[in-house]
Amino acid sequence: MNRSIEKIIQTIKVLEGGGFPVRRPFPTDELDQVDPFLLLDHLGPIEWGPGEAIGAPDHPHRGFETVTYLLAGETEHKDSGGHQGRLMPGDVQWMTAGSGVIHSEMPAPSFYEQGGKMHGFQIWINLPRDRKMIPPRYQDTPSEKIPEVLLEDGTSKVRVIAGEFQTTRAVIETNTPILYLHIKLQAGMNIVQPVTSDHNCMAYIIEGHGLFGAEKETQSASEGQLVLFARNGDEVCLSSGKDSPVELLLLAGRPFNEEIARYGPFVMNTREEILEAFQDYQQGKMGMIS
Repeated sequence: MNRSIEKIIQTIKVLEGGGFPVRRPFPTDELDQVDPFLLLDHLGPIEWGPGEAIGAPDHPHRGFETVTYLLAGETEHKDSGGHQGRLMPGDVQWMTAGSGVIHSEMPAPSFYEQGGKMHGFQIWINLPRDRKMIPPRYQDTPSEKIPEVLLEDGTSKVRVIAGEFQTTRAVIETNTPILYLHIKLQAGMNIVQPVTSDHNCMAYIIEGHGLFGAEKETQSASEGQLVLFARNGDEVCLSSGKDSPVELLLLAGRPFNEEIARYGPFVMNTREEILEAFQDYQQGKMGMIS
């Protein structure tokens, strides 16, 4: 059964990190979270001049995962565990903060000097109570290792960042069941994606506009809008318009239905655990970036 649409959310514009602008469908006053997803930020596309690009200097995380997906630009990351890497267009960094890590995400020196277009996404995914304090882990996955499925028109395609599309499985391992697809549909195309009936599911429109939901209740959504599907079926239907393509992210995950205490970069289950995270950070127990 095709899921119907519960609501369509418009993004708000906020400043993040060192002051770079993002579009955010949640958390906002209208939508706090889509369990287990805690945050979705759409960076850009923005053109930076030479010496203008901004990143996110050293900051802590505990109790959840951050997933960075770069579409354009070049960034570098470092952490207090000694990890260091560079993200290029199409690359994915899946960081499990777990028990705690200090993290830095900045424009690569060459990009900062020359300027250019920066475009990408960061998504925060909660960890269940019994996995919040697992050791931190990085999965840096270059673009060429992200599976891609070409559809029957020979142009439309689906990148499988997490989960499965048709018979193609992602290479990234997740702590809980997650579906993360980057979908580009040319005009007049549609797909039906199975989604486990008890999982929350949503689509974020990157560009263009598309049609979503069951046939008799189809709704349209455009760039910068989030489509939240109702949990009343085991598949979702996505289609582009007859005359226009659509590009989107499709996300789904099993909700934990647990109490959440969150403050800034820490997401735990109780206020006491948040206070403990602050104390550990202030006492240097999460390390430092050398």
